[in-house]
Amino acid sequence: MKPKVLVLKQLPEEAKQLIREHCQMIEPQENLISRERLTALISDVDGILTNDVRIDSELLDEAKQLKIVSNQSVGYNNFDTAAMSARGVIGTHTPFVLDNTVADLVFALILAAARRVPELDSLVKQGKWGEPGNGGEAHFGLDVHHATIGIVGMGRIGEAVARRAALGFDMKVLYSNRTRKPDAEEAYGAQYRSLDQLLEQSDFIVLMAPITSETTRMIRSEHFERMKPTAVFVNASRGQLVDELALIEALKSKQIYAAALDVYDIEPIEAGNPLLSLPNVVTLPHIGSATSKTRYDMAMTAANNLVGGLLKDRPIYVVPELQS
Repeated sequence: MKPKVLVLKQLPEEAKQLIREHCQMIEPQENLISRERLTALISDVDGILTNDVRIDSELLDEAKQLKIVSNQSVGYNNFDTAAMSARGVIGTHTPFVLDNTVADLVFALILAAARRVPELDSLVKQGKWGEPGNGGEAHFGLDVHHATIGIVGMGRIGEAVARRAALGFDMKVLYSNRTRKPDAEEAYGAQYRSLDQLLEQSDFIVLMAPITSETTRMIRSEHFERMKPTAVFVNASRGQLVDELALIEALKSKQIYAAALDVYDIEPIEAGNPLLSLPNVVTLPHIGSATSKTRYDMAMTAANNLVGGLLKDRPIYVVPELQS
């Protein structure tokens, strides 16, 4: 009998075909599935494909047959890896396929904030270009080329950002990471710094760290105080890495020049959040990997992980904490 799997993501037909070839696939019609409904569905499934359902002890107690959870994302902060490990449940994710796409977006954010693209685009569309006091120096921004970029978290995406910075924009690359990255140092001239040193020396600060209990709120008031008044802060990893109130205050007081954000403490961002009314903030709706090709590749990788984890007949991307 084919293993039974629950798919909680919209997938391209090719990914569905791959799963159906090897598994009995359950695909709920609801866009938003309640926890009660989920509990009823998981009682006899062998696998789940998702990217946001919290996989914790409570859910695992209801899913007695569960063998694998395939996340269609590179992140897996929805996994209680200790609880999964204790029950022998595999957890997989989709690294590599989105690295360059997210790095592209990081540079879009850098350029948009430095050259005030959304702000000045709005000015032109409102017919204010050419009004008294609305031209010349009033439109000045910051150069990106030959500036110093500081990357907090030199993983695969961090290295893709470093490559663009060094080879495309002739930037000096600094990085802070748990371990040194000799290959990046050799390839891009990247220089290792402590977090405090990086914040003090960088013109553009890119946060690309994973979310863990140690990294939550890793950037706080005291860190913004160390940044240059001309610094641009970019976050395209997780909103919970930052004390958002401290960021808002740093922007309001012009302690830093600007911020460019793809992620927030609460998502979707609440309508009254001050970040939405500040002219020196670029805001995007968490679209780091949102291109057709990358999302297709992520879906196929997640489907392959799901099938491979059940059949044990192909390589899969197990999250580091659950690798044996």
